[in-house]
Amino acid sequence: MTREQFPAVPREGSGMSYKLTSASLVAVTVVGAVIAGCSGSSPGAHSGSGSTAPVRATPAPTESNPPGDIPDNQVFVTYRPTSGFTGFTVKVPEGWARTDKGATTVFTDKLNSVTIAPVNASAAPTVTSVKNTVVPHLRVQVPKFASPKVSQVTRKAGPVVLLTYQGDSAKDPVTGKVVRNAFERYAFYRQGHEVDLTLSGPVKADNVDPWRIVSDSFAWR
Repeated sequence: MTREQFPAVPREGSGMSYKLTSASLVAVTVVGAVIAGCSGSSPGAHSGSGSTAPVRATPAPTESNPPGDIPDNQVFVTYRPTSGFTGFTVKVPEGWARTDKGATTVFTDKLNSVTIAPVNASAAPTVTSVKNTVVPHLRVQVPKFASPKVSQVTRKAGPVVLLTYQGDSAKDPVTGKVVRNAFERYAFYRQGHEVDLTLSGPVKADNVDPWRIVSDSFAWR
């Protein structure tokens, strides 16, 4: 057997010198980087399955006005009919779309509406007459008509018969959605003329103040 030959190690003071090649420098650098990376890793890096904590989506901001709520800063303007029976005025929300259907005028915005319908009447409406004539008619006309309540209340124009009820809206032609609406129908009367003022909006909408502004603004002229 022959002994393996190893390169001689220079002795101190022997005058022999050695130079590291570029390949040797690269090798040393790579090994050092690997060692540093292993020693610098955090203890928790190998403690789990490697999954990260789930990222929670930012919740959508709450609407300042829920659907159907008329804004507190809504401006109202006076409506004066120019044809048919013109002996009254009433305030309606500014900017709402207007539709005329014969003698009836409707103002709408999104889910709310104000309907003004003048009719000829030989006698003033009463709680009993509204129960016996208007309610049966609406029960057939309004989808899922429910919870009718008739009472006499006072507005600035004087005593008025109020009918409240609920019913479904027509299906939205775009979304196909149907909204459950709450209705307030005021029957104003003077000297053979009746004006039916109907206010409607989603059941959960808080429109007490706007509807009071509209119903209190009705005036004969």
